[in-house]
Amino acid sequence: MIEQGTPKIQKGRSVRTLRRALFEPRHYKSLKNILLCSGNPLDFMGRYIFAVGAYPSLQRIKINGRRVNLQVYSWHDVLTINEIFFRNDYVVSGNERTIVDFGSNIGVSATYFLAAAPSAYCYLFEPLPSNILRLNKNLAGYESRYSLQCAAVALRDGEETFGFEDSGRYGGIGIETGSSIVVPCLDSIRVLNEIVDRHGSIDILKIDIESLEKEILGAIPLGLLTRTKKIFVEQSFVSNPLPHTHDYIQTGSVAQFFLRQSTMSSAA
Repeated sequence: MIEQGTPKIQKGRSVRTLRRALFEPRHYKSLKNILLCSGNPLDFMGRYIFAVGAYPSLQRIKINGRRVNLQVYSWHDVLTINEIFFRNDYVVSGNERTIVDFGSNIGVSATYFLAAAPSAYCYLFEPLPSNILRLNKNLAGYESRYSLQCAAVALRDGEETFGFEDSGRYGGIGIETGSSIVVPCLDSIRVLNEIVDRHGSIDILKIDIESLEKEILGAIPLGLLTRTKKIFVEQSFVSNPLPHTHDYIQTGSVAQFFLRQSTMSSAA
């Protein structure tokens, strides 16, 4: 059984949060990208900063010279777009070919990966039925470039209780939200091994599942780590948990890991 936790639900921008943001350079980078890449920057900023606007809402975003459309259903989805498309929490070179997305939500991260890396194939994992319906709509046109497992990832195969709330952003295994369903679970390490056996390596592994991020990262064996070039985890660490294989950068709430060239060469 998984121990229960509490969801990390954001309910709006406090004055203190807005004041603190004035001193963080990453927010100015985000603002620049909103102005350059949002189809309606004033509308997006109003939704993001002041939580105003009706939903559902279609957000048009320019990336790599083309426009993508994302249907969002709450302010929380707008946060996700900002983090991924405008704040660039996930570093994509454009040359990636194999991407694994643990916790695909409504498809914002997958849309970004598929648009930013035009030769990439994405393996998506999402257990919440309402998110899956929205993901499939947002990824219309990309069907040949992704596969979706309607399951959670964990440390073993089986079933677990999955807590969820209205936005669909903060649910997870063992999370106490007041609402829950039982979902199928896949052994994350087995899944990663199968993908590496098929492709030889993984260019990006993203883990944002609201629980078990640290446990899954810590369970990845050395041989598999040396085949995983970039890892993005929605967690904060006080020091590098992968000191033997990856360089580590903490960017806000996202930990970024980059396979060292020397490690990559020795694994080849």
